Amino acid sequence: MRLSCSLVLGLVPALASCGAAGPRPEPVANSPDSVEESAVLVPAPAWAADVQTLVGRASEGARTYELVEGLTDAAGPRLAGSAGDPLAVAWGTAAMQRLGFANVRAEPVTVRAWVRGEERVEVLAPVPHRLAAAALGGSIGTPPGGLDGELVRVTSLEALRALSPELARGRIVFVDQRMARAQDGHGYGETVPVRGQSASIAAGLGAIAVIIRSVGTDATRFAHTGAMRYADGAPQIPAAAVSNADADVLGRWLERGETVRLHLELGAHDGGEAQSANVIGEIPGTDRAEEIVLLGAHLDSWDLGRGAVDDGAGCAIVMEAGRWIREASTRPRRTVRVVLFANEENGLAGARAYAAAHHEEPHALGIEADFGDGRAWALRTPDLADRPDPAAISARWDPLARLLAPMGVVWQPDEPHGGADLGPMHAPPPEGAAMPVVDVVQDGTRYFDLHHTANDVLTEVDRASLDHAMRAVLAVAYAASLDVE
Repeated sequence: MRLSCSLVLGLVPALASCGAAGPRPEPVANSPDSVEESAVLVPAPAWAADVQTLVGRASEGARTYELVEGLTDAAGPRLAGSAGDPLAVAWGTAAMQRLGFANVRAEPVTVRAWVRGEERVEVLAPVPHRLAAAALGGSIGTPPGGLDGELVRVTSLEALRALSPELARGRIVFVDQRMARAQDGHGYGETVPVRGQSASIAAGLGAIAVIIRSVGTDATRFAHTGAMRYADGAPQIPAAAVSNADADVLGRWLERGETVRLHLELGAHDGGEAQSANVIGEIPGTDRAEEIVLLGAHLDSWDLGRGAVDDGAGCAIVMEAGRWIREASTRPRRTVRVVLFANEENGLAGARAYAAAHHEEPHALGIEADFGDGRAWALRTPDLADRPDPAAISARWDPLARLLAPMGVVWQPDEPHGGADLGPMHAPPPEGAAMPVVDVVQDGTRYFDLHHTANDVLTEVDRASLDHAMRAVLAVAYAASLDVE
């Protein structure tokens, strides 16, 4: 997207009514917030007034929350290949048609299903009781009747790799690494390798099973599931997560030198191939209709909760942003395409299928919503090569950053990554399309309290912050659809 380099600074106060309540992050150096409002007014880019008007309209009458409600009530848990998956596809198709999108279709995607089955994780000693636990996605099950084992504890992947095989052999390894809470969610990136890699490492040391402290920031008795993968050629052992509250109990016992024995029964198993779909709808452009602004979120969810935050919220954000663009007085010049991707949680088959089918189409920009209902607070732009100073925004993106500043959205100099579902399209040819991406960064302070748990339900969604994130995505997407100079 090529954005012009000027903006009427008078737009900044006007947008303040669009939801900038509450404390704002400190502006970074050279951010739009650092510009003095007393600066000389300059001509606005052609699209600025249209974006201002539409975002202002969207501050009243948004239906974002109702879309989350509709999806969670119509489909509930919707892991790829499960009974809820086709219900979600049917809901998405009908909802896009009802919202007036054009070219609505469900493009088939073949997915690999995984079935949780019945599960039970219990402490046998020192104090018998049942743990709040969940098998990790992709795990194998235990033998019939389950397995018993003594627990051996490590506090990181590095400690697990260094664990003596004599200590691991015949035991259940407990990887007890805590996740840090952060607005940008960086604690997840630091901790999630524990979920993905622990089983194969522990199996290589002779362990009979692995449990991990949940990859989450809550202190409740909700276990966090999520995908794991066995290393090629490595032995496979059952893998589960226990709630953070239960992990605390296990850790205290072990630190006091007590012997802890567990019983695991996991009915997890491979479910074979199944059919799902990417649900797609469009707001056709005018003179640049062949160029696409892609708004993406993932339609599937894990099986424990109802997928309201992850990623019903994201689906609602991109669908509602598309609805407002469709109703705008000035039609988009580029086509805005909303895609609800299949199978993000346990395979990314939908993202790869979309790239295979559409990588030759010109995609001007991609935006992904997959961080729950948090308020937008930062903007990362794909202009690093155009910045004379890497720490300063380029002239092409400066006007949009200024438009978002009154909403509490601060420009950051980091390179955007777009999200998992945009990854294949963001990749270079021939597999991808080298699609530029922008990050509308949402507040993740609370997101990982709910992520992949049975507590991911509609009552945990905050309507005001959800609408705020939608308006920020709307501003970026609409500007991208209008500005082609």
